[in-house]
Amino acid sequence: MEILHKILYSNIGSSFNNVALLIFRILLGLELFRVHGLKKFRLKNGKKEIIPNPLGLPVKLNALVASFADLVVPFLIILGLGTRLAVLPTIGVTAIGYFVVHRKDSLEVRDVPYMYTLSLLLILALGAGTYSLDYYLLNTL
Repeated sequence: MEILHKILYSNIGSSFNNVALLIFRILLGLELFRVHGLKKFRLKNGKKEIIPNPLGLPVKLNALVASFADLVVPFLIILGLGTRLAVLPTIGVTAIGYFVVHRKDSLEVRDVPYMYTLSLLLILALGAGTYSLDYYLLNTL
């Protein structure tokens, strides 16, 4: 239980900082879901999105990880539920996008996975803050 508390607990000081982190989490989660998650359902030229597989994973596993990272994780980030653990798959997907998939692309193209990776690393470092289910559950159970 102590390890779980250390992983999930976060309080970044003032109420203002915790509100700022809540707003940041909500906006990041909404954008990740809206732009990347919903792409998994949209058809482009009559075809579903092709999910890059630079690591050569089994196709279904690759699709599952990418879909989880873009469809489920944004809601966990917004709710602040298991936040530090939840962001790990999405950090993996965005970092691979930056370092592998888009490594030869222009900076304008590489910028998107770079900014997502940095934003998710910030949440990993800070946690969800006091306005989160993590904080609520740790302090009521």
